[in-house]
Amino acid sequence: MNIKDKAAVVTGGASGLGEATVTNIIEHGGKAVILDVSEDKGMELVEKLGAGHVLFVKTDVTNEADVEKALDQAIEQFGSIQIAINCAGIGTPQKVLSKRKAQDLSPFSKIIEVNLIGTFNVLRLAAEKMLQNEENEEGERGVIINTASVAAYEGQIGQAAYSASKGGIVSMTLPIAREFARHGIRVMTIAPGLIETPLFQTLSEEARASLGATVPFPPRLGRPSEFAALTQSIIENPLLNGETIRLDGAIRMEPK
Repeated sequence: MNIKDKAAVVTGGASGLGEATVTNIIEHGGKAVILDVSEDKGMELVEKLGAGHVLFVKTDVTNEADVEKALDQAIEQFGSIQIAINCAGIGTPQKVLSKRKAQDLSPFSKIIEVNLIGTFNVLRLAAEKMLQNEENEEGERGVIINTASVAAYEGQIGQAAYSASKGGIVSMTLPIAREFARHGIRVMTIAPGLIETPLFQTLSEEARASLGATVPFPPRLGRPSEFAALTQSIIENPLLNGETIRLDGAIRMEPK
């Protein structure tokens, strides 16, 4: 599927991986709808990229009504949506046992709700809208790309909730891709490693360099633009379906 003139909804699109993805879509002639809770950052990105090509809708991905409203606005603005990219996520680390006491259940539930259930909520509603699309020459109606993490495979101490949420995204990729195949909708997942998102901006330059040096090659933190480039490759290559691609420079995370 060619990005040019296609409309994409991007959750978490106001910063980090989502912002880079939105920017890349616009640079390649597409249109983008930013679904994010950060109104200031979202509107700032719309102003930067041009209101005629970008729409911001304040959206809680776990809220069914919010997502339905955002998708309806996207179709009203651009006529249809062919691409959905889920970048929204949270991941506050917490040990299961701390000072010999079990962690509260609520942080675990919240991470599962946002990362896993939020991703599922958006993809199911986006896929329903994609059914209205005409097939292209390859028989495609749409492409859905989800964001997992290398923590789905090598979760570190304190990442039980985050790893569970991202592992769930990896695990549901193939069965959903198989289900959607008859509708001409592809489903893929990217599992990033250490990417220099705003989370890393709180660290010193020395700390970021030290983390980057743990990556076999290239020995640095990944760039959001490299994540965006992979989403483009997935969109454009019709044979990519039902798979999770690690974007990690061959890193394998240590226990802590």
